[in-house]
Order: sequence, then C-alpha cells, then structure tokens
Amino acid sequence: MQRKSLTSVIQLTDEQKKKITDEIKAFYLDVRGDEIGIIEQQQLLDLFVEQLAPIVYNKALDDAQHWYRNLQSNMESDYYLLYKDL
Repeated sequence: MQRKSLTSVIQLTDEQKKKITDEIKAFYLDVRGDEIGIIEQQQLLDLFVEQLAPIVYNKALDDAQHWYRNLQSNMESDYYLLYKDL
C-alpha cells in the first residue's frame, strides 16, 4: 500500500491558517513581547504542519484503532449474551 504524503492528507482552509497564524502572532507578543511578521508566522505554521501534524495524525489513528478494537470486543461479548440457556 502506497502512503500519501501528509501534506495531501492534512489540508488547512484559509480560515484555519489565518486563525492559527493569529494565534502564533499573539503568542509571540504575549509570551516573548516580540512582534512577528507574516512570513515568520507562515514559516512557523508550515513547520508545525510538517513536524507536528504527522505525530498528531498518527496518534489520532492509534486512538481510533483502540476505540474500534474496544467496540469489536464489546460486540463479541454482546453477541454471546444473545445465546439462550439450554
């Protein structure tokens, strides 16, 4: 199975990008007391998407698999509860 590149899997809308870059700008201003330009905001966002997004994405897949396995396990035990005593 061929893996898709994460940039094709994780797409941010313009609105999402704007919200996140505004958060980056606010963080720098609040925590560091520095102004950060639009290019730097975008570079940081690109870095986060490239480096952090795969970790979060894979964690979400692992969590979904864990949830699904628990659901399957519950379904199997529920199935056997349907049997009638002889």
